[in-house]
Amino acid sequence: MIDRSPGAARVERLADDGVFGYVQPDGSWFINNCGFVDAGGHTVLIDTCATERRTRALLATVEATTGPVSTLVNTHHHTDHTNGNHLVPAATIVGHRKTRAAMLAAGLPRYDGIFEGNDWGELALRVPEVVFDEWLTVYAGPTRIDLIHPGHAAHTTNDVLAWLPEQRVLFAGDLVFNGGSPFALMGSVAGWRAALDVIRELDPVLILPGHGPAGDLAMVDAVDAYLEFVQQTAERGQTAGRPPLAQATETDLGRFAALTEPERLVGNLHRAYAERDGAAWGADLDLAAALADMITYHGGPIHCFA
Repeated sequence: MIDRSPGAARVERLADDGVFGYVQPDGSWFINNCGFVDAGGHTVLIDTCATERRTRALLATVEATTGPVSTLVNTHHHTDHTNGNHLVPAATIVGHRKTRAAMLAAGLPRYDGIFEGNDWGELALRVPEVVFDEWLTVYAGPTRIDLIHPGHAAHTTNDVLAWLPEQRVLFAGDLVFNGGSPFALMGSVAGWRAALDVIRELDPVLILPGHGPAGDLAMVDAVDAYLEFVQQTAERGQTAGRPPLAQATETDLGRFAALTEPERLVGNLHRAYAERDGAAWGADLDLAAALADMITYHGGPIHCFA
């Protein structure tokens, strides 16, 4: 049985210059990875966690390893990466302009009726105070961290890559999943595939994904293959006149059956159908309808181990 408790998280040294990954098994719904970089007695942290207890465990580990957090970077607005922001009150929070806007619009959703088993704890909304649109460089001591928005919607409308050019280490946020199904409902299937080319151009030697173990560019190719599969599935479904849920039910996942969270296919098809109908990348969709179809596909509310 997989130990998904906060105590099962592990610290991985990603480079010799005080660059670390905080990896939470097994990377399923609301169990994300974070990164942190030694800034000489204090720390630049990349993302927080979904719950109070997970974020407190993260912060205790970071402080014991490199020192208190002075700067926090959010890779996008999703709550598994931002719910713990308020637990680092002394830190300046940096994020994309659309991350701030999306968090203010959404508040602190608890997804009642969609997920079950969550233990959120006591949460409070805290949004980025320093925002940017395309590119921003921050430093952790001498270590340069380039924050890069791909220029369009991908996993969300506001994804940020945290790139360490000297170490060639990339904190990819949820632009890369390893072992879990990518989820494009709130972004763009086509835009995500284009964003993967941005990662390829950086040519990192080591990538920490938003969920799952660290790896190399092979993970990028795997995400791209899945998204291409979604587009091909959407084409077949629309040609046959089947709505997204029916098409997902009819679809053999094949080599992607080993990925966790297969219900994400339904949400991805909602997005891919809209794009085939001419919707702009990241355009608003009926998220409630898509999530309801995911629950139907799953057979009821989705169990969450956060």
